[in-house]
Amino acid sequence: MDTTTPAPQVWPSLRARDARALIRFLTDAFGFQEVVAYGEGGTVAHAELAWPEGGGVMLGSDRPDPEGSDPWPGRPGGFTAYVVTADPDAVHARAVAAGARITTGLHETDYGSRDFAAADPEGNRWYFGTYRGAPRPAAG
Repeated sequence: MDTTTPAPQVWPSLRARDARALIRFLTDAFGFQEVVAYGEGGTVAHAELAWPEGGGVMLGSDRPDPEGSDPWPGRPGGFTAYVVTADPDAVHARAVAAGARITTGLHETDYGSRDFAAADPEGNRWYFGTYRGAPRPAAG
């Protein structure tokens, strides 16, 4: 039996006015792990942050779109994500200790999850909880 977590195949992505500060916040307040951050000076061209329990996000500095391309649809501060954790109380305590703005306190949901929500300095909303999603249908 393979006990390793597979590499993520879906990467939520966001842009930030101050990507380096956002990376520091996400690692300090929530416990993401910086895997890579490419760029020079204050500009981050591409960064990957891993969630220790599986998955992760990509992010970069807000910047002009290349000539002739469609505009990036997500503006800084307009991102939301639900992050599964086995211990939302510990993530909540870490977030509070780091000064995160809690937008919804710890609570039990009607569907059996323990959740809370917080905003990062850019205004993005991060929801943390124990709900892992409904069982997947069998492949067929």
